[in-house]
Amino acid sequence: MSAPAAILFVCLGNICRSPLAEAAFRREAERAGLAVTVDSAGTGDWHVGEPPDPRAIAVARAHGLDISGLRGRQVALEDFAAFDHVVALDHANLSRLRTLRPEGARAALSLLLDHVPGRAGQPVADPYYGGPEGFETTWADVTSGARALLRRIAEGP
Repeated sequence: MSAPAAILFVCLGNICRSPLAEAAFRREAERAGLAVTVDSAGTGDWHVGEPPDPRAIAVARAHGLDISGLRGRQVALEDFAAFDHVVALDHANLSRLRTLRPEGARAALSLLLDHVPGRAGQPVADPYYGGPEGFETTWADVTSGARALLRRIAEGP
């Protein structure tokens, strides 16, 4: 029996998109009965130790999930060895992850929406500077991305 897949979702500050992606993926994995390790992080350090944005907490709660206990953290070099998949939420963060990724690291890098048919190359829009409706759009995107990534992982290589 192989070890559970380990997935890390990454955005800029780890208070909006990546905690929502973590929650969506965790829910989808539980529904599918698939054991996984899931976490989220940011490429920046501005929100290390802070809870998710209140609007992210509210949208997760509206969909039956509590992310209020999550705390922001910054991507570490060890993450590229600890996780099978390091999944960026946009191009800038994917580019930063490519720069940080050590030679020979096991983690595969991708954009979350690369896993959704017809959405390859698309970013999950950052809702931080908008209103609550942007967080609903983000929730829809991370949920469809989580479902598609989970299908890929469940099907195997």
